[in-house]
Formats: sequence, C-alpha cells, structure tokens
Amino acid sequence: MYNTLLLASSSASRKILLTEAKIPFKVIKQTADESEVDHSMPFEQLVIAIAQHKMNHAELPEGKEGDVIFVLTADTMGQDSNGVVHGKPKDRADAIVKIEGLTDPHTTATGFCLEKKLFKDGLWHTEKAIKKVVAANSCFLIPDNWIERYLEHSWGLKCSSAIAIEGYGEQFLDVVNGSYTTIKGLPMFQLRQALEEMGFY
Repeated sequence: MYNTLLLASSSASRKILLTEAKIPFKVIKQTADESEVDHSMPFEQLVIAIAQHKMNHAELPEGKEGDVIFVLTADTMGQDSNGVVHGKPKDRADAIVKIEGLTDPHTTATGFCLEKKLFKDGLWHTEKAIKKVVAANSCFLIPDNWIERYLEHSWGLKCSSAIAIEGYGEQFLDVVNGSYTTIKGLPMFQLRQALEEMGFY
C-alpha cells in the first residue's frame, strides 16, 4: 500500500513536480496569513518560517485512532542583488517593476516543512518533522519588449519575484547555479531524501 502526501499548497508548479516524480499526493487547504510572520528576519529563515506557519494552519483530514499522514508545506521567495526580498507580485504593475529590476543574478529560496502525524486520542500529533531550505542563483532576463507577452503566457503573476522558469518562461532563463527545482518551487532532491528518511516509501 502506498502512502499519499498531503500537499497544503495551491501551487501549480509544485503539483507538476510531484506528479512528474510519481509521488502520490492530494491537495489540502491551508489558511495561513503570511503577514503574521516577522519579515525582518534573515532571508532563508523567513522562507522556512512562512512554510512552518502554513503547516500550523493546514486543514487536516478527519482521522481515526492509529492513522498516519504525511503533510507538506512550502514557500518560495526571491532576493535581488540589493538584498531586497520579493514574494509574489501584488498585481500586474508590481510584476513589471520586479521584472525590470532583474538585471543581476537573483537568489531564489524554497523552504519546505514535512511532517509525519499520528492520530491519537482524538488529535493529530506530529511524530517527526523535517524542515529544509534550499537556495539557488539564476539570471532571468526579459527584454522590455517581451514583458507583456511573458506575463500573458506564463505563470509570472503567481510566482515569487514574477519569475516563472517553466513553460513559456524557460526562454528567458540564462543561467542557474544550484537547484533548478527550488526555483520552480520545491527542491525535489532534498524532498525525496526527507520522504525516505521519514518512511514515506
């Protein structure tokens, strides 16, 4: 019998990555307000703190005594060469500002929280938790005359720093130094290791 990963994320990129890796998963909701997290902390700490905040607000299924589930949350953010941290664009105008500022190498970090939970005495209890954050550098350059087309045909409006390196956006990715999948929203090498360590397989 195979376990099913409960993904507390609506990210299309994360769904595709898990599907391609043949990891059985089901999407569940999470109701975290990211503004409640202290955004003054260092970049990588902030990313993992938001992922943990999402875990704390994941809507878990009903369980019965002895049930075991595996829950995954994640967050991706970018940091430009000036040290400014960027999340998803607020709107199209904000996306354009972010894209126009991508003239230097850019850091993207994805943090994930993976928890194995046991249903006991009427409640879900965390048996084991693994938290990881993985950063990668990239050059993602969109000429001004391509920005509108990029936003029309890519997932840029829904991605950290307006960077969507998959699909239509691949043609604007010049260089990657580090984990390609962390830029897409989930560091798959580290996730596979964590799932193995937790006994998912």
